[in-house]
Amino acid sequence: MAESKARTGYVVFLSIVAALGGILFGYDTGIISGTTLNVQGQFGLDEIQKGWYVGCALVGSIVGVACAGFLSDFLGRKKTMIIAAILFSATGFGCGLASSISGLVMWRIIGGMGIGIVSIVSPMYISEVSPAKIRGTMVSLYQLAVTLGLLLSYLANFLIAKGTGLAFLANLENQGFWREMLGSEVLPALLFFIVIFFIPESPRWLMVKGCETRAMDVFRKLKADEAGALEEFTSTKDSINGEVKGEWSAFKSKGLRKAVFFGCCIAILGQFMGVNAVLYYGPEIFTDAGLAGEGSMLSTVLVGLVNFLTTILAVFIIDRVGRKKLIYFGVSSMIVCLLCIAGYFSFGSALGLSPIVLLVFFMLYIFSQAISISAVVFVLLSEMYPNKVRGIAMSIAGFALWIGTYLIGQFTPWCMATLTPAGTFLLFAVMCLPYMYIMWKKIPETTGKSLEEIEEFWKAQD
Repeated sequence: MAESKARTGYVVFLSIVAALGGILFGYDTGIISGTTLNVQGQFGLDEIQKGWYVGCALVGSIVGVACAGFLSDFLGRKKTMIIAAILFSATGFGCGLASSISGLVMWRIIGGMGIGIVSIVSPMYISEVSPAKIRGTMVSLYQLAVTLGLLLSYLANFLIAKGTGLAFLANLENQGFWREMLGSEVLPALLFFIVIFFIPESPRWLMVKGCETRAMDVFRKLKADEAGALEEFTSTKDSINGEVKGEWSAFKSKGLRKAVFFGCCIAILGQFMGVNAVLYYGPEIFTDAGLAGEGSMLSTVLVGLVNFLTTILAVFIIDRVGRKKLIYFGVSSMIVCLLCIAGYFSFGSALGLSPIVLLVFFMLYIFSQAISISAVVFVLLSEMYPNKVRGIAMSIAGFALWIGTYLIGQFTPWCMATLTPAGTFLLFAVMCLPYMYIMWKKIPETTGKSLEEIEEFWKAQD
C-alpha cells in the first residue's frame, strides 16, 4: 500500500508540474480583459482594431498549436514545454516595455505561441504518465490550472487597477496600469521554466523513439512494483509495434480520421458557446449592464472564482461520473443560462432587474461550462489518439480549437454591436446543440479505459 501511495504521489507531482503551463495559459488569456479600455484609449483603436489587439495572441496560439505536435514528437514533451516557458517569459517582458501598438501586438503573438504549444503538450504529457483509473483527474488538473491562472489574472487586474501594483511600469506612459498587468506574467512564466527541469521525459515518447531503457526507468518510477512497470512497458510496446509505420501513413486509417474529425468538431464548437467572450470581455459586458468601475472588475473576479472552484469539483468527479454525463448535464444547463442572459439584455431594463441578476446568470453559466466542456475537452483530446501520432493528431484538433477561440476574440465586439448582446448570447445557446449531438452519437466514453483500449475503439471504426 505504501508503494502504491508513493507511485500515485509521483504521478500527481508530474501532473502538477506539467499543469503549471495551464496557469500561464489562463493568466495570459485573462490578463487582457483588464487592459482593453486603457489600450484602446491610449492608441485610439476602433472596435475592429480592439478585437485584433485581443485576438492577435490567438493568432500566435494557432501557430503554436500547428508547431506543437511536430515539436513534441521530434524534441519530446519536456523540451517542448521548456520552449513554451521561454515564450511566456519573453511576452511578459516585451509587453511591459512596448512603446507602440505594433510592438504590443508582436509580443502578444509571441505569448500566444506559448499558449498554443502548452495547450497541446501539457495535457498530452499528463495523459502519458497517468494510469487509466486517475487519468481524467490528472489531466483535469491542467484545466484547473487554467482557471487558477484566470483567477490570478483577474485578481492582479483588480489590485493593479486600485493602484497597488508596480508603478514604475505605468509611469512609462501615464495611461493607466496596462503595462503592469501584461508585464506581471513574467513571474509565473519563470516559475514554470524552472520546475520543468525536475520531471522526466514521457515514457511513451521515449518508447516511440526507441529509448526503451530510459522508458523502463520512468515506468519503474510510475508503478508500484517491477511487475507493474513491466506490464505497462509491454502493453505500450505491443501498441506501438501494432501501429502503422510512419506518422502520416497512420492517417490512412478511417477510424483515426474519424477521431481527428470529431475531435476538431468538439474543439471548435466548444469555443462558439460563449465562454471566451465572457473571459475576454467580461468587464465591458458588466459595465454595459450597469456595473461600472471597480464593480465590473470585481464581478469578473467573482466569475473567475466560480470558474476555479467548479473546476476543483470537476477534478474530483470526472473519473467517477464519466466524461459524457458531465457534458450532458453541463451543456444543458449552459443553454438555459444563455437564454436567461439573452432575456436579461432584452427585457431586464423594462422589468427593472438589477445588474446583480445578470451577474448571477453569468456565474451559473460559468459553473455549467467549468464542470463540463472546459473540464472534459483537454482530457478527451489527450486520450483519443494512438501513441505514435498523438502529437500531430492533438495539434490538428488544437488548431481547430484556437481557430474558434480567435474568431470569438476577434468578432465578439462586432457581434455585441451588430447583433446586440441579446442576439449574441442567443447565438451561443444555439451552438450548444450540435456539440451535444456529437458527444452523444460520435464520441465514446473513455472513463477508466487505458490509452491502448481507446485506440482499439477507433481502429474498430476502419
